[in-house]
Amino acid sequence: MRSAPSQALFRKAFASTAGVVIAATGFALADHTPSYLPPANEILHLDKLEVTGSQAEDSYAIQRSITATKTDTALVDVPQSISVITRELITDQAMLSIGDVTRYVPGVGIAQGEGNRDTPVMRGNSTTADFFVDGVRDDVQYLRDLYNVDRVEVLKGPNAMIFGRGGSGGLLNRVTKQAHGRELRELTLQAGSDSHFRATLDYGSAATNAFAYRLSGLYEDSESYRDGFTLKRHGLNPTFAWSVAPATTLRFGYEYFHDERVADRGVSSFQGRPLVTDASVFFGDPAQSPVEATVNSTFAVLEHRFGRGVTLRNHTRYSVYDKFYQNIFPGAVNATATTVALSAYNQATDRENFFNQTDLEFFAETGTVKHHFLTGLEVARQETDNVRLTGYFETVSPTTTSISVALANPRTTLPVSFRPSATDANNHGVAKTFAVYAQDQVTLLPQLQAIAGLRYERFTVDFLNNRTGAALDSADEMLSPRAGLVFKPASNVSVYASYTMSFVPRAGEQLASLTATNRAFDPEEFNNKEIGVKWDLRPDLAFTAAVYRLDRTNVVITDPADSTKSLLVDGQRAEGVELGLTGRLTKNWSVSGGYAYQDGEILTTQSATVVAGRRLAQLPRHTLSLWNRYDFNRTFGLGLGAIYRDTIFASADNTVTLPSFVRLDAAVFYRLNDRFRAQLNVENILDRHYYASAHSNNNITPGSPRAFRVSLTTSF
Repeated sequence: MRSAPSQALFRKAFASTAGVVIAATGFALADHTPSYLPPANEILHLDKLEVTGSQAEDSYAIQRSITATKTDTALVDVPQSISVITRELITDQAMLSIGDVTRYVPGVGIAQGEGNRDTPVMRGNSTTADFFVDGVRDDVQYLRDLYNVDRVEVLKGPNAMIFGRGGSGGLLNRVTKQAHGRELRELTLQAGSDSHFRATLDYGSAATNAFAYRLSGLYEDSESYRDGFTLKRHGLNPTFAWSVAPATTLRFGYEYFHDERVADRGVSSFQGRPLVTDASVFFGDPAQSPVEATVNSTFAVLEHRFGRGVTLRNHTRYSVYDKFYQNIFPGAVNATATTVALSAYNQATDRENFFNQTDLEFFAETGTVKHHFLTGLEVARQETDNVRLTGYFETVSPTTTSISVALANPRTTLPVSFRPSATDANNHGVAKTFAVYAQDQVTLLPQLQAIAGLRYERFTVDFLNNRTGAALDSADEMLSPRAGLVFKPASNVSVYASYTMSFVPRAGEQLASLTATNRAFDPEEFNNKEIGVKWDLRPDLAFTAAVYRLDRTNVVITDPADSTKSLLVDGQRAEGVELGLTGRLTKNWSVSGGYAYQDGEILTTQSATVVAGRRLAQLPRHTLSLWNRYDFNRTFGLGLGAIYRDTIFASADNTVTLPSFVRLDAAVFYRLNDRFRAQLNVENILDRHYYASAHSNNNITPGSPRAFRVSLTTSF
C-alpha cells in the first residue's frame, strides 16, 4: 500500500482541476470534480482515512454534470430534463442492463429490440443508436452491460448542438469508471434464479505519484425464466491516467466486451392481447437463434489547462464492432388459436467508428454580464457493412419462408437454411461527419441565466448496394440551435424554458437505408420545447418537473394522389409531464423515482396502418415508479421498489394492447464487516404475470416471475 505522502502527492497532481472549469467531451462531474477524479471531499481527506465504500456515505443524487452542456455545470442550472442513475443505485438494484436502468426513469421505457439490441423509448421515439460512452457516439445495435459504468445519464429531448445528429427523443450516456489514483480492490460474486452466475472486478491504484491505473472486469454465465435461453458474456476494461505536467493530463484505455446469447422474441398476440401462456414458453427454436456481439474500443483524452479558466481538451475514440444475430421467431396466430406462424432471418453488421472531439473553454465579461464560452470541433468516420439473409424451411419446400406449428407446442426443430431474398440488404457504407459548434452560458443577472448555442454539421454518406451494384451518395448540412433561459429565485431553485432540435439523415440511425428515392429529401427533424422547475431541496436531494412538446417533421410518405411521388409531412407529436425525486429524504432513507404523463399521436396518415390520430407505439399514458432504501444502521438495510406502467399499444396500428401492471421489488443489505458486504435482491416479489416489452404485435416479452439474486462483495 502506498504511503500517505505518496497518496497525497498523486491526488494533488490529478486534482489540480478541482476548482477549474473543464472543457468536456461528455464526462459527468460530481462535487465540482471530473468523474475521473475522486470527489472533492475525498481529495481533501483521503490521506487521513481509508475509503471502504460504505453505503452510508453514498447517494443516489449528484449535483453537477458536463454531459448536457460540455461544461462543468450544476444540474439545477441546465435547462433540460436529465436523470442520473448513479453507481450506488445501480448496485442497490443489482442492475445489469440498459433495460434495468430505464425502470425508474420518468418518461423513459424500453422496447424488446428483437432480443438482440437495446431499444429505449424516450418521449414517444424508440431508438437503437442514441447511445454514448463518455460523450462519444456508441451507436451499434447490441446489448450493453454496466460492469464498467460509474453512472448513466439520461438526457430527454433532442440536443444535436452538443451530440450531433440523432437523439430524436433523447439519449443515454454511460460514464465509465476511470483511473484516479485511489486504491480499489473489489470483487463481487452474484448468483440467483435460473442458473444465474456473474462475477465483476474493480481493481486500481497509483503506480507512481503521476500515474494511475484501473481495471474493470466481467464474467457471466446465466440462463433465464425463458426456456432455452442462455447468456454468456465477458469484458475487460483497463484505464490509465498520467499527469504529464502540472497542467496537462493524459487519460487512455481499452475495452474488450463480448456478449453471446439466444435471441428471444417473446410470444404472439391473439384478438388484440398478448397470448396468455406460461412466461417460460419459448416460441421458435433457441438452438438456431444465436446472438453474438464483440466490441473492441480504445480512447485517449489529452487535456491542458492554460490558467484563468482556459482549457483545451482533445478526445479520440476508435471502436470496432462485430455483431451477428439469427432468429426463428413468432408471427400471427390463426383464427382458431390452434397454430402460430414461425419465420426466420439473420443479419451481420460490422462497423468501425473513429471520432475526434476538440473543445476549448474560456470565460469573458462584458460589463456586468459574465460569459462561459465553449467552442468545439468534431470529425468522425464510420464504415459499416450490413448483410441480411432470409431463412428457408427447405424440408417443406425450397421456397418456404414461414411454417405453422401447434400453439400448444410453439417450437420447431426443422433445419433452416439462410440465403438472400430479392430484397435482403447487402450494403457497404462510409459516413463522414464534420461539425463545428459554439455555446455561450451567460449570467445576465444574479438570478437570470441564459444558454445559446449553434452547431453546423456536414454529414455525408457513400453507400454501395452490393446486391444491385447501385452506388449512392448523400450530403446533408444541418444547423442545430439550442436556447434556454433560467430564472433562479434562490441558488438551489431554477425555473427554465428551452428549445432544442435534432436531425436524422435519410441513411437512418443505423446508416443502412439510403435509397435513390429518399436521398434527395431533407433529414427528419425533431423539435423540443420544454419548461421546467429544478429544486435541490438539499445537496443530496433533488426534485425536478418538466412539461414538454416534441414534434417530428419531414417524414417521407407516398403521395396519396400520385403513387410515383413522395411528400414530406409532419409525422407525430408527443407531449407530457415528468416529475422526478432523487436523493436522501433523511440520513438513512434514500429514494429514486418519478411520475410521467405522456400523450402522443400520429399527425398525418403515413400508410395503411400508420393513420392520423392513432396513438404512438409503446407510449404509456401514465407511469409511476419509486425505489426506497432504508438503512437501520451501518450494518443492515432494506430496499423496496414499486413500478406502475399504464397500457401501451405494441405498434402504431393500435390493434394490440399490452395491459397495465404493477410490480414490486425488494432488497436486503447486510455489511458483515469493513471488507465484506452482502445483498439479496428479489424481483417481482408478488410473482405477478405481466408483459414487459414488445417489438411488434407478435413479438411480446412476458415479464419475469419472482426471481432472486444474491451478491457478495469483498474489498481485499
